[in-house]
Amino acid sequence: QVRLVESGGGLVQAGGSLRLSCAFSGGIFTLYNMGWYRQAPGKQRELVASISTGGSTNYADPVKGRFTISRDNPKNTQYLQMNSLKPDDTAVYYCNAHWSAVGRTYWGQGTQVTVSS
Repeated sequence: QVRLVESGGGLVQAGGSLRLSCAFSGGIFTLYNMGWYRQAPGKQRELVASISTGGSTNYADPVKGRFTISRDNPKNTQYLQMNSLKPDDTAVYYCNAHWSAVGRTYWGQGTQVTVSS
C-alpha cells in the first residue's frame, strides 16, 4: 500500500519561503505522476503543481514563477519549493501520487502552511 508523508509546513511571513517534502513508500515511485494540491478554509481542493514520471512540470497560474516542484527518484521523494509566499497561499497542502496506467491515486495527510501579512 502506497503511503505519502508530507513535511515542511509551518508559519512564515509574507515574502518568505518554505520547502515541502513528500516521502513516498510502499510502491514503485517512478511509476507515479506526482503533485501538490492545497485546500484553504471554505474552498475546494485545487492543484498547485504536478510533475510527471518523465519530469514534465505544470503549475497553477497563481503560483507560476514562485513555486518549483521537483522529484528525487532515488530518494522516493517529491518537493515543493515555495518562494515569495503570500497570505493567499495559506492552506493545507496535500501530496498526491497517481499511477495513470491503472488509475490509482493516493493522498498524504496534509501539512499546514500559514502565511502572515
